[in-house]
Amino acid sequence: MTDMIPFIDLKAQRARIRERIDIAVAKVLDEGRYVLGPEVSELEAKLADFAGIGRALSCANGTDAILIPLMAWGIGPGDAVFVPSFTFASTAEVVVLAGASPVFVDIDPDTYNMAPASLESAIARVKADGKLNPRAVIAVDLFGQPADYPALAPVAREHGLKLVSDCAQGFGCTLNGQSPLHWADVLTISFYPAKPLGAYGDGGAVLCKDDDLFDVMKSVRVHGEGATRYEYARIGLNSRLDTIQAAILLAKLDVFAGEIEARQRVADAYQAGFGNAVKCPRTIAGAQSTWAQYTIESGNRDAFRTHLADKGVPSAIYYPIPLHKHAPYAGFPVAPGGLPVTEAAADRVVSLPMHPDMPADHIDRVIDAVTGFVA
Repeated sequence: MTDMIPFIDLKAQRARIRERIDIAVAKVLDEGRYVLGPEVSELEAKLADFAGIGRALSCANGTDAILIPLMAWGIGPGDAVFVPSFTFASTAEVVVLAGASPVFVDIDPDTYNMAPASLESAIARVKADGKLNPRAVIAVDLFGQPADYPALAPVAREHGLKLVSDCAQGFGCTLNGQSPLHWADVLTISFYPAKPLGAYGDGGAVLCKDDDLFDVMKSVRVHGEGATRYEYARIGLNSRLDTIQAAILLAKLDVFAGEIEARQRVADAYQAGFGNAVKCPRTIAGAQSTWAQYTIESGNRDAFRTHLADKGVPSAIYYPIPLHKHAPYAGFPVAPGGLPVTEAAADRVVSLPMHPDMPADHIDRVIDAVTGFVA
């Protein structure tokens, strides 16, 4: 077997920005303000600046980033939150943790993001049943591409629902030059190390445009604290971002725009190299993806992945089992007609190596391996 190329090369990025990271971490260690130090508030300001809209509140991880606004809105028992099934567990998990019910919605076959027509039919079904109160929609910016917010937002507004951009994989993505927060009520981020903007540990953030909501979320983030220390206004979480992680993220944010451009160059090279040999990912008109993953489809996935591995090309499957097929989620509602697009995609998707430091010879190896299998 040929030596494997990296799937995501965090070491290459570390070598490229080592001095920035070392200086940033050393400053935190010297000052000793390890929790909610000055780097945390600086990062929050710069995240909002990068998005070009709203205010940012950091937290402990990307899962809490979605849970915090649900708690701030008082979403709980008897409420319905509409989510895709083709996503990581966090998207639906937080709904259950809040005490509400996820309602699973189908996806678009080309972008793998929430299908507006399926959302509309799911809302209509829930309203007709009368057992749950529709409260929110969580649209996932899967693989780094923004969901179809110009279509989803009017649906949410028509029914009085909050709209969350689960941008765990996609912070930095835009649609017609706008952040998803332009349409959504909140945008949530994960700083898990493998994400395009990743820390060296866990972390997350939530952005919003509403100052009153921001204040409630800030309280939720730290045990529901009130106006003074040890006064509690509500039930909350312990979800603070470590100062060291904020310092690392500040250093990474300085080069993030260039890394998105580099990821786009890799995606463009793949698209040109693959041609019509496989089904390549498609972005909606006006979208800039962060290319957290580059995901194609194969009708003979196991053999395809074995072939790639033999050529030294690693691969991954996001996600082999849709959430509504897992035992803990099997009892929750799904959109009328089921989720046929979701289930078909789960059987076919394969993600390929993608990171901003991919050298040309690694890109060529991936292209040769993929087209070689098809040939």
